[in-house]
Amino acid sequence: MKPGDFVSALCDLEFEDTFNPYADRCPIHDAPGAPKTRTKVLAAILQAAIDVEIDAIWIGRDLGYRGGRRTGLALTDDVHIQAHAARWGIAAERPTKGQAVAERTAAVIWGVLERIDAPVFLWNVFPLHPHESDDPFTNRSHNSAERRAGEELLLQLIRLLQPRRLIAIGNDAAHVAHRMTGARDVVQVRHPSYGGQTQFIHQMQKLYGLRSAVR
Repeated sequence: MKPGDFVSALCDLEFEDTFNPYADRCPIHDAPGAPKTRTKVLAAILQAAIDVEIDAIWIGRDLGYRGGRRTGLALTDDVHIQAHAARWGIAAERPTKGQAVAERTAAVIWGVLERIDAPVFLWNVFPLHPHESDDPFTNRSHNSAERRAGEELLLQLIRLLQPRRLIAIGNDAAHVAHRMTGARDVVQVRHPSYGGQTQFIHQMQKLYGLRSAVR
């Protein structure tokens, strides 16, 4: 699968009670052309990632309504979208309007990433935003059908990027990552939400040899 094929497959994903940021436009928070903007940025990042030796794919669970739903980038909120793009040598405009929205998980993730030079690609088990019925600005766990679709795309991503290892953030990501092929190693770390921030930071410091604490 080529990068363009991967992005096209992602755009075609459709499930009930989900938001696909690469195909759907939020009438409240999105700027005009937001899906196209998100797709263009992701495609550019993916193309850039193919040209380097990827240290790891960091895998989360789903896009959150304060983060990836808005940016189209896993584990990344409005505040960090430019930093995410800049790691791959590209520019990115924010696809949402109004004040930039922060997400706590993204803040912790990027507090660590800003200390790491190694090429890291961010992704999720389920690459869309699953939400509760009739309430698009909530988060829910993906279901089994959504997970299967996400696993197929994750497998294609691993084959495309050939990372040295997978770093699974949380139990859900770890269960999926251990079933995937194409990476030499799978490392599980604590998800930074629900009291896991300190342990996550400590584990990532150890993995990447960071000398001092990261906020």
